[in-house]
Amino acid sequence: MATPHQARPAAISATGLRKSFGEKTVLDGIDLNIPQGTIFALLGPNGAGKTTAVQILSTLIGADAGQVTIAGHDLDREPEKVRAAIGVTGQFSAVDNLLTGEENLLLMADLYGFGRRQARQLTADLLDRFDLVEAGRKPASTYSGGMRRRLDIAMTLVGNPSIIFLDEPTTGLDPRSRLSMWEMIRDLVSDGVTVLLTTQYLEEADQLADRIAVLSGGKLVAEGTPAELKRLVPGGHVVLRFADEAGLERAASTLGVATRGDDALTLQIPSDGSVQSVKSLLDWVEAAEIAVEGLTIDTPDLDDVFFAVTGRPDNEKVTTR
Repeated sequence: MATPHQARPAAISATGLRKSFGEKTVLDGIDLNIPQGTIFALLGPNGAGKTTAVQILSTLIGADAGQVTIAGHDLDREPEKVRAAIGVTGQFSAVDNLLTGEENLLLMADLYGFGRRQARQLTADLLDRFDLVEAGRKPASTYSGGMRRRLDIAMTLVGNPSIIFLDEPTTGLDPRSRLSMWEMIRDLVSDGVTVLLTTQYLEEADQLADRIAVLSGGKLVAEGTPAELKRLVPGGHVVLRFADEAGLERAASTLGVATRGDDALTLQIPSDGSVQSVKSLLDWVEAAEIAVEGLTIDTPDLDDVFFAVTGRPDNEKVTTR
C-alpha cells in the first residue's frame, strides 16, 4: 500500500524564504513542504516569483533569508550534496543544437564522470525510454519542440536525481506533445522521483499535481490539493435529475434553496462538491424515497481559484488541510 502523502518525509522543505532584487521583493517569506514521490505545482501570474523560487531551491541563486532542506541536506551548508540530488529543466532548453541527441547525452554522462562503456549504455537506455532512438544520431537542431523537451529531460536524468525541478516544461508545445510530456512526468514520479513543477497552464497543474501552491505578490496565497482549492471558491452545485415531474416537485418544495429546471426535470443545489456534502444529499434523497435518475457535480475549476486568490495579492495564505 502506498504511503499517504502527508506521512512521507519531505523531499523539499522551506521556511521563511525571502528574495529581493533592489527594492523589489520577489519572495516574501514563503513556506513549502513537499513530500517525497509527489508532484507539487507552483502557480502564479508572470512575475509572481515562480522561477526565482526554483532558482533558489536549485542552488542557482542565493536567498536573502530563510531555511531550506532538500533531500535531507541544508541548502546553505551542503550545496554540493543538494546539487547531487537534484535535476533541473528550465524554461529554455539546455540542448546543444550542434550535437546529436546521442552526443548531448554522452556529454552529460562525461560531465558526471561516467566511464565510456557505462555512458554509452546509459545513453542508449535514455534514448529508448524517451522514444528518441531513431532521432538519436540526428542534430538536435532538426528536432521538434516536443523532441527537444524529451531530450532535455533525458539529459536531466543522467545524474539519476531524486528531485527534479521542471520550470514551465510544456511552454510552446502542441497539445499532443504536452500530453506526452505529462505521461513522462507521471512515469518519473511512479519511479519515486519528486517533481516541483511551475506552470502557467492551470489544466496541467490540475491533471498532474498532488498539491498546488499559488504565488501572488511574493506570497503563497493558497495551497492544497486541486479538489481542496476548488472548494475555496463559492458557486459549486449538485444537479439532480428526476424520473418524473412529481419527484421534482416534491424535492423542490422540501429543499427550497434549489434552482429548478422544469423542462429537464432538474434541481440545482448549492454544494462545495465534497464527499460529505454529496453523501448527505443522497441520504436525504433515499430517506425521502424520491426517484432520481442522475446526479452531476459541478465545482469551480482552477481558473476560478487562480483569479480569486491572485486578485487579492495582500491576502494571507489560505491553506487547506
